[in-house]
Amino acid sequence: MTHHIENNENALSKLLEKVKDQAARSADFLAPTNDLQKTTTLDGKPQIVIEANRGEPTKFFNINDTAFGQIATHAGIDTRTARRLQASYPSEFDTLTNAIWQKEPTRRMIRTHLDTENFGTARAFVSDKFKTFDNVNLLQTTLPQLMESDAQFQVVSADLSEKRMYLRLKSLEQLGTGANVGDHMANGIGFGNSEVGAGSVLVYQIFWTLACLNGMQTENKSRSSHITSARDGDDWGLLSDDAKNADNHALELKLRDLVGVYSSREAFDEVLDKMKAAAADVIDGEFTDVTDVVNNLGKVMQLTKKENSDVLNGLMATIGQSGFEQARPLSRATLVNAVTAVANRSDVDDVDTWQKRGGQLLSMPARDWARVAA
Repeated sequence: MTHHIENNENALSKLLEKVKDQAARSADFLAPTNDLQKTTTLDGKPQIVIEANRGEPTKFFNINDTAFGQIATHAGIDTRTARRLQASYPSEFDTLTNAIWQKEPTRRMIRTHLDTENFGTARAFVSDKFKTFDNVNLLQTTLPQLMESDAQFQVVSADLSEKRMYLRLKSLEQLGTGANVGDHMANGIGFGNSEVGAGSVLVYQIFWTLACLNGMQTENKSRSSHITSARDGDDWGLLSDDAKNADNHALELKLRDLVGVYSSREAFDEVLDKMKAAAADVIDGEFTDVTDVVNNLGKVMQLTKKENSDVLNGLMATIGQSGFEQARPLSRATLVNAVTAVANRSDVDDVDTWQKRGGQLLSMPARDWARVAA
């Protein structure tokens, strides 16, 4: 039975509209770097020019931040240095880049969004072996199964940045009692993809705390690289479109199976048991300042001073929730909620980091947890 998975903000519909628009304007160009030219426009914007070749007209592409970083890395230049050179010495930086492209030619894929037939934005500068499994492929593969799932999924967030697409859902059916603050937990599933080489195709289980809608990514996750062994061979260019499509189809089948596993009640109950056990991992002793606990956690997880401050704010929000027993000692489960709470105030490309950190804390080895609780 098909289930309506959209939320009240129409987040999925808005995402689908953006993905459809980008797919319609997407165009990829394979070229050796000695057929390319790096230039700077009169208003200071970096640009790639693909010279006219075999009847194809010259094409001009403004370079976005992601592609610029990849161009710098490919040339062996630190990205921060490259940005300074582009801003202060654009002509010299163009000359240097072009010299490297000419004297050290390699074949690259330039992923673009077209505004006109011969002008647009260069959004990625990647290997010619880059596997093009795009956002539209991921959505077409997973959405029908999500709508048919007995888990009764509903979209929590759907985002599209310059680097990645994110889709996160919660189950309206697979619920459990929270171990820490007495609120409810829900199973969930998340997806990620990058069309520009900023990460792999990703599907993972999420554990939602419903009172504050904190999400924790569990250890149930799978990544599939955009680089495939088939492309590493000299015969890739000889393969038919059917053979290349079969490679993507294999990934689609893998995603389908993983969605089924991660959206099962058994997978949810397993994590729920871990959260209940984490509530028993209490921090001994009486702390007059919870900053001590957060500082210990920051050292173990190698957080920055700013990140420590964010976790402290998350902890204060967690223990201030209705239902939390003020006299109750802090536990591992409390800190999991504190860490994942940071994701609610993070930039779109940083949400995954904090949700993963919550899962890492839940599964932290006893030796490391002892350092936090010392």
